[in-house]
Amino acid sequence: MALNLSLKKVLVVEDQAIMRETIKHILGTFGARRIVEAESGVSAITAMRVEKFDIVLCDYNLLRGKNGQQVLEEARYLKLLPVNAIFIMVTCEQNQDMVLTAIDNKPDDYLIKPFNWKQLLNRIERCYARKTYLSSVENEIDSGNIYQAIQNCERLLQTNDKKMRLQLLKMHAELTIKVGDFKTAEAIYQDILNEREIPWARLGLGVVAFFLGYYDQAIDTFQELIDQYPMMLEAYDWLVKAHEAQGHDEYAISSLHSAVTLSPMSILRQKKLALLAEKTENLPVAKKAYTATIKLGKNSIHRSSADYSGLANVYLKSNAANEALKLVYELNQQFRNDPEAQVRAALLEVGIHQAKGNKALAQQAYGKAFKLNEQSGKQISKSLRLDMAKTFYLNGNSEVCDQIIRDLIKTNIDDKVFIKDIVAMCNTLIGENYADSLIQHIKKELVDINNKGVSLFQDGNIRGALAVFEQAISKMPDNHTIILNMIKISIHDLKTSKANPEKIMHAQSFINKAIEVGIPHEHLSGLQTELNTIQYKTQS
Repeated sequence: MALNLSLKKVLVVEDQAIMRETIKHILGTFGARRIVEAESGVSAITAMRVEKFDIVLCDYNLLRGKNGQQVLEEARYLKLLPVNAIFIMVTCEQNQDMVLTAIDNKPDDYLIKPFNWKQLLNRIERCYARKTYLSSVENEIDSGNIYQAIQNCERLLQTNDKKMRLQLLKMHAELTIKVGDFKTAEAIYQDILNEREIPWARLGLGVVAFFLGYYDQAIDTFQELIDQYPMMLEAYDWLVKAHEAQGHDEYAISSLHSAVTLSPMSILRQKKLALLAEKTENLPVAKKAYTATIKLGKNSIHRSSADYSGLANVYLKSNAANEALKLVYELNQQFRNDPEAQVRAALLEVGIHQAKGNKALAQQAYGKAFKLNEQSGKQISKSLRLDMAKTFYLNGNSEVCDQIIRDLIKTNIDDKVFIKDIVAMCNTLIGENYADSLIQHIKKELVDINNKGVSLFQDGNIRGALAVFEQAISKMPDNHTIILNMIKISIHDLKTSKANPEKIMHAQSFINKAIEVGIPHEHLSGLQTELNTIQYKTQS
C-alpha cells in the first residue's frame, strides 16, 4: 500500500454508530491508529478545536444540528483545518442539490455511500498526492504571501508534471488575478483554450474582462458558459457581479435567483439575493431570501444579526410593524452578547415605534442607540455605522451624524463602492454637496499626512517617517497611498540599515495588506522583487 496512515490523525464524523465502526475498520486496514469519532457537527468542530487532523471524513446528512456542509464552512472560516489536511464529504445521495453543494463548498473530494475500501483508499491517496505536491504553494497562500505562492507555482510548472499541470495553471492564473496581474492571467487562460476548451479557463477570461472593466464582454462570456453548462454556479456569481457593476440590479437579481434555485442551500448566495432585492424594493423576493437565510443560518458560522434586521426592515417597509417588532425580539434573544446586534435592534426599534406613532418608545430606543454609538461605534460594520448616521440625522442630531460620516470617509476613502453609498445617502438626506465637500477636505488631510511622512524621509529621518505612517495606518488601515509609502520606506530602511528577518516580515506584511485592499500589481511587483532580493542576500 502506497500510503501508510499510522501517523495520521483521522476524524470520522458520522451520526450512525454502525457506519462509524465500518469506516474505522476500513481505516484500520490502512494502518490508521489515531482515529477520533464525532457523532454530530458540533462535536466535530469541538474535536477540531482541540487538535489538528490530517484527514476528516464527514457525512453530509448529520441528523442533529450542523450538516457536513456547515462543518466544512465553519472549519475553514475558523482555520481549524491545517493547510495540508484533506476533507472528504460522504453522502448517500446523488441528487442535484447534493452534487451542487459539494461543488459549491469545494471539499477535497467526496464519496457516495455505500463505498468499499478501494474507493476510500483511492480518494485519500489522490487527495494526499495533490496536497503534497501543491504544499509549497498552499502554505504561502495560507500565510498571505501571494507573490511567493506565484513563484512557487512557476517553479512547479517547470517540473512539467503532466498530471498536475492543469491544476497548477489554474492556481497560477487565479493567484495572478489576486495580485491584479491581469495580463499574465489572460495569457495563461488563452494558452489553455488554444489547446482545448475548458470551462474554468473560459470563466477565467470573463473574470479578467470584469476586472479590466469590460463588463459587456464579461457578461457575454458568463452567459455563454451558463447556456452551455447550466450547473456552473461560479458563472452565475460572476454574472451577478458584472450586472451590479453596470448598475443593472434587476438583471443581477434574475441571475442570482437562477443560482439560488439550483443550489438553495447556499446561505451566502441567499444573503446576497436578500440584500439586492431589498435594495431594489423587491420586497417579496427579499422576504423569501431573508427567511431562507435565517433558516440556513441556524447552524451556520455565517449566521448573522444582519439577516434578522434585514427581514425586519422588509416587514417595516411592508407596513407590518408588529411583525418587524417580533423579529427585533427574536434578534435580541438570539444575539444577546453581540454589540452589533444590539445596535441593529435599537435602530429598528426607533423606526418601528415611529411607524406605530409611539413617540415615547421611539425616543427611548433612540437614547439606547445613542449610548451604543458612544460605547462601541467604531467596532461595528461600516454599513451599520452609515445606518446609524442616517438615524441620528433624521432625529435631529446632525453633529453625531457628521462625526460618523467623516470617520467613515476617512477610513474607507479608497473603497469606491462604499464611498458611493455614502454620497448617495448624503445627497438624498442632507444635500448634494455635503459628502463631496467632506471628501475633498479629508483628501487634503491625507495629502498633508503623506507630505509630512515623505518630508521626514527625504530629510533622512527614517524612523520619524515610519512613525508617521504607522500612526496613519492605525487610523486608516486600508488607505492605498499610506500603505504604499510605508512599504517603500520600510524597504529603503532594509537597504540602508542592517536587515533582519523581523523587519523583512514586517515589510512583507504590508505588501500582503496592499494585495488584500486591491492596490494594483504594477505598484507592488517591483517592491516585492526588491524585498525578495533583500531577503535572499540576508539568507546567503
